[in-house]
Amino acid sequence: PRGRRQRQMCIRDSDKQIRNLQGIHNQELEAKDREISRLNTLLEKAFKWFPMLREMLRMEQLCAVIGFTKDMIDCLLTKKEAIRCNGKIYSEEHRRRFEIKNDIFKVEKNPTDNRKLILTINKQPIGEWFKEQWEKLRHGLRQSAEEPRKSRGFRM
Repeated sequence: PRGRRQRQMCIRDSDKQIRNLQGIHNQELEAKDREISRLNTLLEKAFKWFPMLREMLRMEQLCAVIGFTKDMIDCLLTKKEAIRCNGKIYSEEHRRRFEIKNDIFKVEKNPTDNRKLILTINKQPIGEWFKEQWEKLRHGLRQSAEEPRKSRGFRM
C-alpha cells in the first residue's frame, strides 16, 4: 500500500509540473505573438512612411538570389554605387547560371514607374539581359545540333 501511495503522489507531482510548464509555455507564446503584432504594425508604418523600403527589400532579395554577397548588395542599395563583376550569376526564371565578364550592375529607378526599382547590367534591365543570354544559348545549342556530322569511315 505504501509503494502505491508514493507512485500516486509522484504522478500527481509530475502532472502538476507539466501543467506549470504548459502554463509558462503558453505565456511565452502569447508574449511572442504580441511582439510579432507590434513589429508588424511598426513595419506597416515604415512602409507607409518610406515607400521605397518595400522595393529595396525586393531588390535585396533579387541580388541575393542572383548570387551577390552582402557587401555587393550594400554597395548597390545603401551606397547606391555601381559594381563591376566577373563570374556567374543565377537566373531563377531560367534555372541556370550565366557567365559575366567585367559587367556593370546598378540599382536604378524604373524609367516607366519611379516608385519601382530595377537592377541593370550594363544599363540593361537584368530580366531582358537574362532573356537575351537564354536565347543566345538556345540558338547556339540548336545550331550545333543541326551541323552535319562528318563521316570518318570505317576503322580496321
